[in-house]
Amino acid sequence: MPQPVPADLLEIAEALVPHAPPDAARLAEHGNMHHVVLFPGVAAVRISKRPSHAATLPRRVEILRAVAAAGLPFAVPEPLTAVVTFGERAAVALSWIDGKPMPEGVGDPAAFGPLLEALREVEISPQLKAVLHTPRRYADGLGWADILSEEIIPRLPSKWRDGVRERLDTMLALEEVPARLVHGDLGGGNVHFGEDGKLIGVLDWDMAILSDPAIDAALIATWHGWDVLRATDEETRRRALAWNGAVGVGHLHAVFTGEPLPRVDGFVSSVLAWLEERG
Repeated sequence: MPQPVPADLLEIAEALVPHAPPDAARLAEHGNMHHVVLFPGVAAVRISKRPSHAATLPRRVEILRAVAAAGLPFAVPEPLTAVVTFGERAAVALSWIDGKPMPEGVGDPAAFGPLLEALREVEISPQLKAVLHTPRRYADGLGWADILSEEIIPRLPSKWRDGVRERLDTMLALEEVPARLVHGDLGGGNVHFGEDGKLIGVLDWDMAILSDPAIDAALIATWHGWDVLRATDEETRRRALAWNGAVGVGHLHAVFTGEPLPRVDGFVSSVLAWLEERG
């Protein structure tokens, strides 16, 4: 639910979108890295929370430019301004994406099938290759399989280790497929539909990578229910189940970066909570 905007954030947002009516501004509920000030129908302004987040905002904007140039059959947020600094903060105004997400646990296969197909068929341009990371299984200890096998599984309680390692082996047994555009965070409020149920746009490409399209299928299924994958082929469903099986597909973005985990204990705690909920 959008909230009133604090004065310091409203001042930044108005500087970037001076033509927007200030009394329409609302603060969106969002992640740990950015505040998002909404001017409905006009723009969404992302404002970094910390200096480290300000430093990464230009790259995130380049990702949006590359994705917008990919010719997807739905809207994506496009930068309306350059990235502007305000002291230790950085901000950018993005185009407004209309529509609204489907609730958790609700999903129509006919709505999500075309989304997955469109992502799978995007031509991987030099522009996308330049800004998107391709996760590797093994990479001098920083591949996703390295991190899960060497840092995460040994820290889990003993009763979980064998099962997680077995499911990790299932993931590793997947035949590698050509890397495609993967959004990396499909679910929650990031996929917007019109009142007629048709896909309008997809927000928040911060976690986009070049990898297996079945990762996005798994992300959709864990939010909207696995029945939504009836619109995909059996092989995609099999791969999606494997990607989700070991530690939960929603955790994988943290080990896909090719960088050390900043908070290993916190990651382990989150995985353990997922395992216990799964039973």
